[in-house]
Amino acid sequence: MELYGPNSCELIPLDKLKLHAKAYWFGNGDLQTMMILLTLSILIVVLSAINFINLKTAQASQRAKEIGVRKAIGSTKSSLVFQFLLEAFIICFASYLLSLALAELLLPSFNKFYDKEIVMNDWHIYFYSFSMVLAVTLISGLIPAMYLSNFKAIETLKGNFARSKNGIWLRNGILTLQLMISSFFIIGGLVVNSQVKHMMDKDLGFSGKQILYVNFSENVEKPWLKYERLKNELSKIEGIESVSFGEAVPGSGRFSNSNVDFRDKSINAQHGSMDFDYLQFMNVKLKKGRWLNPNLASDTIANVIANEAFVKKFGWTDDEALKNEIRPGFDSKPYHIVGIVNDFNMWSPKTAVEPITFFHYKETTWKRFGVYNIQLKLKADDIDATVKRIKKYWQEKAEPGYPFDSYFIDKKFAESFVKYQKQQTLFTILNAMVLMVALLGLFALSSLMIEQKLKDVAIRKTLGASDKALIIGLTKQFLWITLIAVLISIPISYYLMNEWLKDFAYRIDMPVLPFVLSLILLLILTFAVVSIKAYQASKVNLVKYLKYE
Repeated sequence: MELYGPNSCELIPLDKLKLHAKAYWFGNGDLQTMMILLTLSILIVVLSAINFINLKTAQASQRAKEIGVRKAIGSTKSSLVFQFLLEAFIICFASYLLSLALAELLLPSFNKFYDKEIVMNDWHIYFYSFSMVLAVTLISGLIPAMYLSNFKAIETLKGNFARSKNGIWLRNGILTLQLMISSFFIIGGLVVNSQVKHMMDKDLGFSGKQILYVNFSENVEKPWLKYERLKNELSKIEGIESVSFGEAVPGSGRFSNSNVDFRDKSINAQHGSMDFDYLQFMNVKLKKGRWLNPNLASDTIANVIANEAFVKKFGWTDDEALKNEIRPGFDSKPYHIVGIVNDFNMWSPKTAVEPITFFHYKETTWKRFGVYNIQLKLKADDIDATVKRIKKYWQEKAEPGYPFDSYFIDKKFAESFVKYQKQQTLFTILNAMVLMVALLGLFALSSLMIEQKLKDVAIRKTLGASDKALIIGLTKQFLWITLIAVLISIPISYYLMNEWLKDFAYRIDMPVLPFVLSLILLLILTFAVVSIKAYQASKVNLVKYLKYE
């Protein structure tokens, strides 16, 4: 159920609270990351199944006469299909047992990486994973089983099966799909790397370096008076450069908001009480107007500073904003905008900067009870010793008996990058796995396909073909398949990665380089892998393959 209006709210069913709730205080899970992991895992399973299908169909030459003989003595197609499916199941089940052991070994590292406490003690894990084994067996085993069981006894006994156009098209089609998936992983990995680098390099509009944030305990009757006393006392501690307070702190996750009215227009905006120098303390840049001045009484009770997003939300120019008065929802009196600051990001590099106004805390009765922290800018020469002195003072004089709840603002804000850095790391690992699986499959398939052409190679070599010409001739088909696969994957990859980028308020334009690199890299790897076997084929023993010709 959803209510619409300035103070809209959304009701979430309890069974969806953990993954779908939008309110951060429920500690909602990261559904997007879970779905990305699931999708990438499925693609790797598909890639492995493709390898299995490729190898089984390419090994047809080694099973063809066996099938011909069995059909000649009365074996039915269904019995052959069952045999091949059973063989596939045995291979998949053995892989499943090994994967369970591997999962148990790697789970502690995964838990540490994602800060989770996952244990494999739920029967659903084994039920669904074994169901996947059956599904993979059916899908990856049925195609080779049907292909092999369809061999005609008389043709296979004559050795003509290998020239089947259906078999060639099947192998080439499956190889194309495999290379498409590999291309997507390369493109996706490069796009993820570019986006994460863009976020980490972006100017956030503030500097939290060397600023120590300390929370107050909640049992304070007049918190603003406590702040003023602590500010005076902490300023005397060696190593503290300056002291200030701000309600809206980058990385804290705390904020307050309300409707802000101007004549007949109303917007929803955040507001933060602060000390006079807080924005300068955080190195926020003034765009227009002036800072709040402690020598002006009006700056304490009736003047505010707004950010660029606030001005844009009302559709004003900077000069228009400085002439206007606004009425926040929790206060009926008008406030005059005296300064406009550049936007600075307080929540996450993923989200857009919200409209916000900054008030002085003291005489604004509806804001001064929100003084819940003190922030200390430390000198750079001996930060560890300064922190120890602050902690000792805090525990002995400021709040005896309460924990020293503190953190550095720049490090706290950096935690908002961790999720995307982990996605970057994960995509890199999966990229390596996918390329390894794809190249192993390509090498095995190319080896079997080239072996079927060894007689042709021997004939061409007898007629004077050079090793270079033979290698190019044997690899050319695979290079064309790679080119086609990458060209097909480009629009698919573009669409999927563009959808991923839409979640970021500050995103890169879709780069061209990942698509070009994907093509070049896969062509080089394909040539390198296939040319190894092609070179071996060019050294074929002519007598062995031509003695019966």
